[in-house]
Amino acid sequence: MPGDIDHAKRALRADLRERRNLLSDQQRAAAETALTARLDQLIAATGARSISCFLSTTTEPGTRAFIRAALTRGIRVLLPITREDGLLDWAVAGSDEEITMGLHGLPEPTGEILNPMALDEVDLLLIPAAAVDRTGMRMGWGRGYFDRTLGSMQKCPPVYAVVFDSEILDDVPHDVHDQPVTGAVTPLRTVVFPLT
Repeated sequence: MPGDIDHAKRALRADLRERRNLLSDQQRAAAETALTARLDQLIAATGARSISCFLSTTTEPGTRAFIRAALTRGIRVLLPITREDGLLDWAVAGSDEEITMGLHGLPEPTGEILNPMALDEVDLLLIPAAAVDRTGMRMGWGRGYFDRTLGSMQKCPPVYAVVFDSEILDDVPHDVHDQPVTGAVTPLRTVVFPLT
């Protein structure tokens, strides 16, 4: 039942948010360093030259060092910009990126805005998540931006959720609109989920 699923998601999100808040600055820094290496390996393995990523908040697995390194190697990185209508616009990351707080208080790039179709040109999607399960079902934070984005793409490249190691769970509550991912990248491992 939808009400039960929503309640289960809210409870799990609250637990995951609390766990993230308990991480020390040293744990976060070590996780970002390890995650950067994992993401670099994924880029090398896939041969991706154009990717999407996201500007991590202070409690998310850190992506900013990875983005800087990717730009240095000539990788084109698109970053999401939230819209009032529930869709995502995109901006090309720059090395001297200015950051503003977008809708919902999330960090977003400034600069030229590209429409949602810009995502059709990327080779790999790296997206945030609260958790993923062992089948590849992703649970986000409840706003639906990435579920709508993935659900609307006609030709979707590989999609990897970026999470902490403890956020790959046996299963997550999900509804019909929730979208699965190809894999997950954590500070300690990269997981590819079986096709269902």
